[in-house]
Amino acid sequence: MKKRITIMIDEDLLKKMHEIQAKQIRDSSQSISLSSVLNEILRTSLKK
Repeated sequence: MKKRITIMIDEDLLKKMHEIQAKQIRDSSQSISLSSVLNEILRTSLKK
C-alpha cells in the first residue's frame, strides 16, 4: 500500500538521489520516479 507524505530532504541528499535516479534511467532506458529511488534506498538501509 502506498501513502503520500511530505518530507524535507537536505540539498546534498537530494542531489545524490537525482544522481542515482539518472543512472537508473540510463541503465534501464525507462522512466524511474524519485519516489521509487527513495523507497529503494530506505529498504536497503532499513535491512541493515
